[in-house]
Amino acid sequence: MGNTNSSHKISSQDRAILDMKNQRDKLQKYQKRITVLTDRETAIAKECLARNDRKRALLALRRKKYQESLLAKTDAQLAQLEQLTSQVEFALVQKDVLYGLQQGTQVLQMINKEMGGIEGVEKLLGETEEARAYQEEISQMLAGNLSNQDEDEVEDELEALQREAQGPVSLPNVPTAPPEVETPEEELKKQKARAKARAREQAAIPAS
Repeated sequence: MGNTNSSHKISSQDRAILDMKNQRDKLQKYQKRITVLTDRETAIAKECLARNDRKRALLALRRKKYQESLLAKTDAQLAQLEQLTSQVEFALVQKDVLYGLQQGTQVLQMINKEMGGIEGVEKLLGETEEARAYQEEISQMLAGNLSNQDEDEVEDELEALQREAQGPVSLPNVPTAPPEVETPEEELKKQKARAKARAREQAAIPAS
Protein backbone atom coordinates (compact mmCIF):
# COMPACT_ATOMS: atom_id res chain seq x y z
CA MET A 1 0.00 0.00 0.00
CA GLY A 2 2.85 2.39 0.92
CA ASN A 3 4.49 1.92 -2.46
CA THR A 4 1.21 2.58 -4.26
CA ASN A 5 0.66 5.87 -2.43
CA SER A 6 4.21 7.09 -3.04
CA SER A 7 3.94 6.31 -6.76
CA HIS A 8 0.94 8.67 -7.00
CA LYS A 9 2.73 11.57 -5.31
CA ILE A 10 2.82 14.66 -7.54
CA SER A 11 6.36 15.83 -8.20
CA SER A 12 7.46 19.48 -8.40
CA GLN A 13 7.93 19.04 -12.13
CA ASP A 14 4.42 17.63 -12.58
CA ARG A 15 2.97 20.55 -10.62
CA ALA A 16 4.93 23.10 -12.66
CA ILE A 17 3.70 21.52 -15.90
CA LEU A 18 0.11 21.61 -14.61
CA ASP A 19 0.46 25.27 -13.61
CA MET A 20 1.80 26.09 -17.06
CA LYS A 21 -1.08 24.28 -18.73
CA ASN A 22 -3.52 26.33 -16.64
CA GLN A 23 -1.72 29.56 -17.56
CA ARG A 24 -1.73 28.58 -21.24
CA ASP A 25 -5.47 27.86 -21.12
CA LYS A 26 -6.14 31.25 -19.51
CA LEU A 27 -3.94 33.01 -22.05
CA GLN A 28 -5.77 31.43 -24.99
CA LYS A 29 -9.10 32.45 -23.46
CA TYR A 30 -7.87 36.02 -22.98
CA GLN A 31 -6.51 36.18 -26.53
CA LYS A 32 -9.97 35.49 -27.92
CA ARG A 33 -11.72 37.95 -25.61
CA ILE A 34 -9.23 40.78 -25.95
CA THR A 35 -9.56 40.74 -29.75
CA VAL A 36 -13.04 42.22 -29.30
CA LEU A 37 -11.55 45.10 -27.29
CA THR A 38 -8.64 45.80 -29.62
CA ASP A 39 -10.95 45.79 -32.65
CA ARG A 40 -13.13 48.37 -30.94
CA GLU A 41 -10.08 50.45 -29.99
CA THR A 42 -9.04 50.55 -33.64
CA ALA A 43 -12.55 51.65 -34.58
CA ILE A 44 -12.46 54.36 -31.91
CA ALA A 45 -9.13 55.61 -33.27
CA LYS A 46 -10.73 55.93 -36.72
CA GLU A 47 -13.71 57.81 -35.27
CA CYS A 48 -11.40 60.22 -33.45
CA LEU A 49 -9.35 60.85 -36.59
CA ALA A 50 -12.57 61.55 -38.51
CA ARG A 51 -13.21 64.46 -36.15
CA ASN A 52 -9.54 65.54 -36.05
CA ASP A 53 -9.04 64.32 -32.47
CA ARG A 54 -5.53 62.93 -32.90
CA LYS A 55 -4.76 62.84 -29.17
CA ARG A 56 -7.56 60.43 -28.32
CA ALA A 57 -6.95 58.38 -31.44
CA LEU A 58 -3.37 57.93 -30.28
CA LEU A 59 -4.53 56.99 -26.77
CA ALA A 60 -6.83 54.26 -28.14
CA LEU A 61 -4.01 52.79 -30.24
CA ARG A 62 -1.53 52.98 -27.34
CA ARG A 63 -3.91 51.06 -25.10
CA LYS A 64 -4.41 48.50 -27.85
CA LYS A 65 -0.63 48.11 -28.21
CA TYR A 66 -0.26 47.69 -24.44
CA GLN A 67 -2.85 44.90 -24.35
CA GLU A 68 -1.22 43.14 -27.30
CA SER A 69 2.22 43.42 -25.69
CA LEU A 70 0.93 41.84 -22.46
CA LEU A 71 -0.37 38.85 -24.39
CA ALA A 72 2.84 38.51 -26.41
CA LYS A 73 4.99 38.77 -23.30
CA THR A 74 3.07 36.05 -21.50
CA ASP A 75 3.02 33.80 -24.56
CA ALA A 76 6.81 34.06 -24.97
CA GLN A 77 7.39 33.46 -21.27
CA LEU A 78 5.23 30.34 -21.25
CA ALA A 79 7.08 28.96 -24.27
CA GLN A 80 10.37 29.44 -22.43
CA LEU A 81 9.06 27.79 -19.27
CA GLU A 82 7.78 24.81 -21.22
CA GLN A 83 11.24 24.36 -22.65
CA LEU A 84 12.82 24.55 -19.19
CA THR A 85 10.47 22.00 -17.62
CA SER A 86 11.09 19.56 -20.45
CA GLN A 87 14.76 19.41 -19.55
CA VAL A 88 16.03 16.36 -17.73
CA GLU A 89 17.86 18.49 -15.17
CA PHE A 90 14.63 20.00 -13.85
CA ALA A 91 16.06 20.38 -10.35
CA LEU A 92 18.69 22.77 -11.71
CA VAL A 93 16.13 25.12 -13.26
CA GLN A 94 13.31 24.60 -10.76
CA LYS A 95 13.85 27.97 -9.08
CA ASP A 96 13.74 29.80 -12.42
CA VAL A 97 10.61 27.93 -13.46
CA LEU A 98 8.77 28.71 -10.23
CA TYR A 99 9.75 32.38 -10.47
CA GLY A 100 8.61 32.46 -14.09
CA LEU A 101 5.26 30.96 -13.18
CA GLN A 102 4.83 33.57 -10.47
CA GLN A 103 5.59 36.35 -12.95
CA GLY A 104 3.22 34.77 -15.47
CA THR A 105 0.43 34.77 -12.91
CA GLN A 106 0.97 38.47 -12.23
CA VAL A 107 0.87 39.35 -15.94
CA LEU A 108 -2.27 37.25 -16.43
CA GLN A 109 -3.87 39.20 -13.59
CA MET A 110 -2.96 42.43 -15.39
CA ILE A 111 -4.49 41.09 -18.59
CA ASN A 112 -7.64 40.09 -16.71
CA LYS A 113 -7.87 43.64 -15.36
CA GLU A 114 -7.67 44.95 -18.92
CA MET A 115 -10.63 42.76 -19.80
CA GLY A 116 -12.92 44.89 -17.69
CA GLY A 117 -15.35 45.06 -20.57
CA ILE A 118 -16.25 47.18 -23.53
CA GLU A 119 -17.51 49.92 -21.18
CA GLY A 120 -13.95 50.97 -20.38
CA VAL A 121 -13.06 51.11 -24.06
CA GLU A 122 -16.07 53.29 -24.83
CA LYS A 123 -14.89 55.80 -22.22
CA LEU A 124 -12.05 56.66 -24.60
CA LEU A 125 -14.69 58.49 -26.65
CA GLY A 126 -16.52 60.07 -23.72
CA GLU A 127 -16.71 63.80 -23.09
CA THR A 128 -17.94 63.67 -19.49
CA GLU A 129 -15.73 64.58 -16.54
CA GLU A 130 -15.60 60.90 -15.52
CA ALA A 131 -14.56 59.84 -19.03
CA ARG A 132 -11.85 62.49 -19.20
CA ALA A 133 -10.50 61.41 -15.81
CA TYR A 134 -10.41 57.82 -17.06
CA GLN A 135 -8.59 58.87 -20.25
CA GLU A 136 -6.02 60.76 -18.16
CA GLU A 137 -5.54 57.73 -15.90
CA ILE A 138 -5.00 55.42 -18.88
CA SER A 139 -2.56 57.85 -20.49
CA GLN A 140 -0.47 58.08 -17.32
CA MET A 141 -0.48 54.31 -16.86
CA LEU A 142 0.64 53.69 -20.42
CA ALA A 143 3.47 56.23 -20.13
CA GLY A 144 5.62 53.75 -18.23
CA ASN A 145 4.48 50.53 -19.86
CA LEU A 146 5.25 50.95 -23.56
CA SER A 147 8.73 50.75 -25.03
CA ASN A 148 10.03 53.29 -27.54
CA GLN A 149 9.58 50.66 -30.24
CA ASP A 150 5.95 50.16 -29.18
CA GLU A 151 5.38 53.92 -29.29
CA ASP A 152 6.91 54.14 -32.78
CA GLU A 153 4.71 51.28 -33.99
CA VAL A 154 1.65 53.06 -32.59
CA GLU A 155 2.64 56.24 -34.44
CA ASP A 156 3.07 54.23 -37.65
CA GLU A 157 -0.37 52.66 -37.20
CA LEU A 158 -1.91 56.08 -36.57
CA GLU A 159 -0.34 57.44 -39.78
CA ALA A 160 -1.64 54.40 -41.69
CA LEU A 161 -5.17 55.02 -40.37
CA GLN A 162 -4.89 58.67 -41.36
CA ARG A 163 -3.92 57.70 -44.90
CA GLU A 164 -6.80 55.20 -44.98
CA ALA A 165 -9.25 57.88 -43.80
CA GLN A 166 -8.11 60.24 -46.54
CA GLY A 167 -9.06 57.63 -49.12
CA PRO A 168 -7.44 56.98 -52.51
CA VAL A 169 -5.64 59.87 -54.09
CA SER A 170 -5.00 60.54 -57.73
CA LEU A 171 -1.59 59.25 -58.66
CA PRO A 172 0.88 61.51 -60.43
CA ASN A 173 2.71 60.51 -63.58
CA VAL A 174 5.20 57.72 -63.14
CA PRO A 175 8.46 59.35 -62.01
CA THR A 176 11.56 58.79 -64.05
CA ALA A 177 13.77 58.86 -60.97
CA PRO A 178 13.63 56.13 -58.28
CA PRO A 179 11.56 57.00 -55.19
CA GLU A 180 13.41 58.54 -52.27
CA VAL A 181 14.21 56.18 -49.43
CA GLU A 182 14.63 57.41 -45.87
CA THR A 183 18.23 57.27 -44.73
CA PRO A 184 19.08 55.93 -41.25
CA GLU A 185 19.80 59.53 -40.20
CA GLU A 186 16.37 60.68 -41.36
CA GLU A 187 14.69 57.78 -39.60
CA LEU A 188 16.60 58.59 -36.38
CA LYS A 189 15.57 62.25 -36.67
CA LYS A 190 11.95 61.15 -37.10
CA GLN A 191 12.11 58.93 -33.99
CA LYS A 192 13.63 61.78 -31.94
CA ALA A 193 10.87 64.12 -33.06
CA ARG A 194 8.27 61.57 -31.99
CA ALA A 195 9.96 61.12 -28.60
CA LYS A 196 9.93 64.88 -28.02
CA ALA A 197 6.26 65.07 -28.98
CA ARG A 198 5.42 62.26 -26.55
CA ALA A 199 7.37 64.01 -23.79
CA ARG A 200 5.43 67.24 -24.39
CA GLU A 201 2.16 65.30 -24.36
CA GLN A 202 3.00 63.59 -21.04
CA ALA A 203 4.12 66.88 -19.48
CA ALA A 204 0.79 68.43 -20.41
CA ILE A 205 -1.34 65.65 -18.86
CA PRO A 206 -1.54 66.96 -15.23
CA ALA A 207 -2.56 70.38 -16.47
CA SER A 208 -5.50 69.08 -18.50
